[in-house]
Amino acid sequence: QVQLVESGGGLVQAGGSLRLSCAASGSMFSLNPMSWYRQALGKQRELVADMSRGNTKYADSVKGRFTIFRGNARNTVSLQMNSLKPEDTAVYYCRAVANGMEYWGKGTLVTVSS
Repeated sequence: QVQLVESGGGLVQAGGSLRLSCAASGSMFSLNPMSWYRQALGKQRELVADMSRGNTKYADSVKGRFTIFRGNARNTVSLQMNSLKPEDTAVYYCRAVANGMEYWGKGTLVTVSS
């Protein structure tokens, strides 16, 4: 059973930065793609950034501010978030696919104050 654990969330002022990390355990397979989603209060979960076989894609709202990258450890992915805005406030979830199965972390809360 694959488990994803996110870390790095917290409270930050607008214009600040945070780095989220996601570590996967329990998989014999490489996880691909690995992605970050977010869900703000009262809104649907949305894709923030995705990395698949070295290719990345971002939501228009975060392009130029967020960067997704693989960690040095196997099956880890991070999200560097710069120039944060209050509208970035949400629970951020890590998602990964392994051997055709989809897995989700429990999420980490990011709160950006104005």
